[in-house]
Amino acid sequence: MKLLSDQIDERELAIILRELEKTLMADIKGDVVEFGCYVGTTSVPVGKRLMSTDKKLFVYDSFEGLPEKTHQDESPTGTQFVAGELTASKKQLIKNFKQAGVPLPIITKEWFSNVTPDQIPETIAFAFLDGDYYRSVLDSLRLIWNRLSPEAVIIIDDYANEALPGAAKATDEWLRKHPATIRIEHSLAIISR
Repeated sequence: MKLLSDQIDERELAIILRELEKTLMADIKGDVVEFGCYVGTTSVPVGKRLMSTDKKLFVYDSFEGLPEKTHQDESPTGTQFVAGELTASKKQLIKNFKQAGVPLPIITKEWFSNVTPDQIPETIAFAFLDGDYYRSVLDSLRLIWNRLSPEAVIIIDDYANEALPGAAKATDEWLRKHPATIRIEHSLAIISR
């Protein structure tokens, strides 16, 4: 499958799909969430894999691009990331799902800070968090943490990306208060409770 954008590379997508496959093979209870779906670069392949299961895919995005940076997001190598960068439309996301022949996910158009608990599945088996910035990653973790199955897997994009240091800062801060196992592969943090 050709990547829909350059926001992840083929290796990262392979890692995400491998970890999703492990979750499915272990029959972990719950649905799948993606915070920061953009044009569907990861959610379309994830949705395709879920077609043979009873799991639902929930995706969340403002479709307004990146929010404002906080001081935790500042990096001399990340000056290209500014508010409004990476804007995508919900219409384009839907088009990409339809062109791939993949059923539409449950789409929530909202800033992560405004997503409410009733918009989150009751139980989550797998989560891909691609919020880029400190506050977005923390907001995502707050929303999903108490809904995770005991053996659920969370993947956080850009954890090892020096241009987006907020992702690692938020993850590390969260894990100091919510212990879990973390390993880093490529630029991704893979977290197991």
